[in-house]
Amino acid sequence: MDQLPHCETLLLEIEGPTLHITINRPDVRNAMSLQMVAELSAVFAQIETDISIRAAVIRGAGGHFCAGGDIKDMAGARGQETGDGEADPFYRLNRAFGQMIQQVNESSKVVIAITEGAVMGGGFGLACVSDVAIAGPTAKFGMPETSLGVIPAQIAPFVVERIGLTQARRLALLGLRIDAKEACTLGIVHQVATSDEQIDDLLGQALERVRHCAPKATAETKALLHRVGHESMSGLLDSAAEKFAAAIRSDEGAEGTMAFVQKRPPKWAGDVE
Repeated sequence: MDQLPHCETLLLEIEGPTLHITINRPDVRNAMSLQMVAELSAVFAQIETDISIRAAVIRGAGGHFCAGGDIKDMAGARGQETGDGEADPFYRLNRAFGQMIQQVNESSKVVIAITEGAVMGGGFGLACVSDVAIAGPTAKFGMPETSLGVIPAQIAPFVVERIGLTQARRLALLGLRIDAKEACTLGIVHQVATSDEQIDDLLGQALERVRHCAPKATAETKALLHRVGHESMSGLLDSAAEKFAAAIRSDEGAEGTMAFVQKRPPKWAGDVE
């Protein structure tokens, strides 16, 4: 792929078709600064058009995923002149995060979150826009905004999409913190590991499955899933049928069906069994 953007808050490593993104501000439990938001946005913009990258794995350094927004950025915004709407520095700060998390949510790549330690506020929102979320035994999840006198403005819609309005109300309005087991029960994460070794095993299994699935078909499927509930069902199914017909006629469709008949892995699966 082309050279990755230079990042000061993120560590980036390419391993085959996977980009590993490590949030690297361990001294503040990986709190999300404006710089980090900009760097995450630049990274996801870069890989969106790169067909060699099929999955992005996000995790945090130092035992924490992300503890939420950076208080220093908020203090800095408070020191600026404020106005209404887009001129307001708090608006710009908050909205920049929302644009980034929407970008991650709509990425055509398979986004995998490895959640450990603090998964709070913006970090909680980032976990909720992953396609696959694996929690370690130390993970604690929460929406503490209301207990701080603010609101989960940009993450709330994604939390509702993830776990439904009823559970989102309870978490947001009580400012609760929950453990990995309850997060799995609610559907915030899909799997809970009991050790670092098991985290690596579960991640390896997920990435192996990514390799089995055709990249273009995966991207089209993800886009289709995001349209559910936002369009009329009849129109959505009409469009989906058109996408299906195009997929069948595509190079991927031809290779996939031929591989099935010949009882061999498709080319995009590489050397997996």
